[in-house]
Amino acid sequence: MLNPIDTDAIIRDGRVAGAFPDEIHEGVAWWVAACFVVVSRAQQMAVAHDSHPTTAEFHQRFCRGAVNAGHFRCQVSSLGTADEAQLLHAMKELGGVPGALLTTTDGGGRQTVTIRLYDADGQPVIEDTGLARLRQMIASDRVPLPVNDQAKGRITERRDLVEAL
Repeated sequence: MLNPIDTDAIIRDGRVAGAFPDEIHEGVAWWVAACFVVVSRAQQMAVAHDSHPTTAEFHQRFCRGAVNAGHFRCQVSSLGTADEAQLLHAMKELGGVPGALLTTTDGGGRQTVTIRLYDADGQPVIEDTGLARLRQMIASDRVPLPVNDQAKGRITERRDLVEAL
């Protein structure tokens, strides 16, 4: 695995989080998204982020990882900047799809990037509902390989779902 991470340290407590760039890097977002699509068997998902500049690259990589996960052809609705309530609303409006919220906080001279995953019912993904399997896939270098253009999904900008609130 190129640029490995300590999966036990950053994938825990119902989230994926770590100091950037020491503990977590942008590639982790791709890995998490691809594995989340496989674990949740998602055909569609909603993805949002805060307005922090660091989060923007993680968001882009997350979306690309989701559409490239195996042959699921996952359709990603990119909400842009949104909070948790807006994400959960959009997930429901899309028919009850899984989702992800990416955020970055600054503190003590470091940035911490957090990825929170939600199942199709809007509940946080925790150890028993997929986080343990996702961590195991990444730790054992079983991240789905990118697929060809005919097999991958599509990213659609859906800011309208956030603006409706």
